[in-house]
Amino acid sequence: MPMKRAGTMMHCLARVWGLCLVLGLTSQAASAATTLRISHFLPAMSNAQQHVIEPWCEDLETQSEGELRCQIYPSMQLGGTPAQLADMVRNGVVDVAWTALGYSAGRFPRSEALELPFMLPAGGVEGSRIAWEFTQGPAAADFADYHVLAVHSDGGSVFHTRETPVHDRADMQGLRLRAPTRMASNLIDTLGASAVSMPPAQIADTLAKGVIDGASAGWEVVPPTKLDEVTRYHIETAADQATPTVTVLALLMNQRSYDRLPEKARQVLDSLSGETLSVRFGRAWDEAIAKVRTRLEGDPDQTVITLDAAAYDDMRDATRGIVEDWIAAGDGDGDTDRGALVEQLASVVDEHAPELRRAE
Repeated sequence: MPMKRAGTMMHCLARVWGLCLVLGLTSQAASAATTLRISHFLPAMSNAQQHVIEPWCEDLETQSEGELRCQIYPSMQLGGTPAQLADMVRNGVVDVAWTALGYSAGRFPRSEALELPFMLPAGGVEGSRIAWEFTQGPAAADFADYHVLAVHSDGGSVFHTRETPVHDRADMQGLRLRAPTRMASNLIDTLGASAVSMPPAQIADTLAKGVIDGASAGWEVVPPTKLDEVTRYHIETAADQATPTVTVLALLMNQRSYDRLPEKARQVLDSLSGETLSVRFGRAWDEAIAKVRTRLEGDPDQTVITLDAAAYDDMRDATRGIVEDWIAAGDGDGDTDRGALVEQLASVVDEHAPELRRAE
C-alpha cells in the first residue's frame, strides 16, 4: 500500500475513533443526567409554571451543568386528581409535585394552622416566609415522608361574587361560595354563606351556570380560571388586616428520588430550594396579584371592595370558634398540642408582620 494512502486511511480512522469517543462521552453525559418528573394541577400557562417552575428548572440545569433536568406535566396529565398529588409524589409516581396542602385533607394536620381564619397577612412574600418557617419548625412532622423544596402562601383569600357586593357579614348570608380547602369551607359556613368544594378548573363554568354565587380564591387564580369573566365584585381585607384564610401550597419531592441524586446535583438543588424557592414563589404571586388588581380596578365593569374596620372585626370575631374547635379536635393521636401550635404560629406571624391585626 502506498505510504500516502496508508497515511490517509490512518488519519480517517483516527477521526472516526475521535468521533466515536466524543459520541460515547456525550452518551455517557446524557445518561448521567437526572430528569425530574414534575406534576401539578394548573395549566401550562399558569403563573406557577411560567414564572417559577420553568425558570427554576432552567437554573437547575444550568447550575448542575446538565446533571438535572425537568419534565413538567401540567393539568394532571399523568392522571389522578389534585387531591392525589401528595400520594403520587410520596409513592414515587412522580419525583416532584406542586400541590395545595389543603387538597389532601388530614394529611398535613399541623400545617392546617396556617389556614386558620384571620391569622396570616395577605401577600405572597410575607406569607410565604411565615409558611416556610412554620412548616420547617413546629409543623415539620407533617413532612416526614417528603423532601420539601418549598412552601408558600397563595397571597390570601378574596371573595369573588357574581351579582352581590359584599361589604359586611350580612351581605354574605345565603350565598353559595366555592371553597378551596376544608378550613375555607368552615369559614364560609360560619360567616353565613354555604361552602361548595371544587378545584379551580371548575369554578368559572359552575359560576356561569348559576350553581354558585361566587368563590373564595386568591387574586393570582383569577386569570387562569377566567374568574373575572363570570364575577363582578372582589372583596379583600385592608393592608393591616389578616386575610380570611390562605391556601398553602408546596413543592414536594419524593425522598428516594432526592437521596438518589449525585452529590453535585443535590447541592445545586438544595441551593435553589428551601426558603429561597418559597420566596421566589411568593414574589411571583405578589407580581401577579398587583397586575390583576390593577387591571380590575381600571375596569368599569369590575368593583374591588376593601372591608372596613367594623366589618373586618365582626367577621374575625364571628370565626373565633373555628380556632377553638380546631384546637379542641386534636390530631387524633394525642401527640400534638394544637394550642401550642397556634401560639407558635402567632409568634412567627408577629415577628414577620408586627402591625397585623390578626386573630387572637
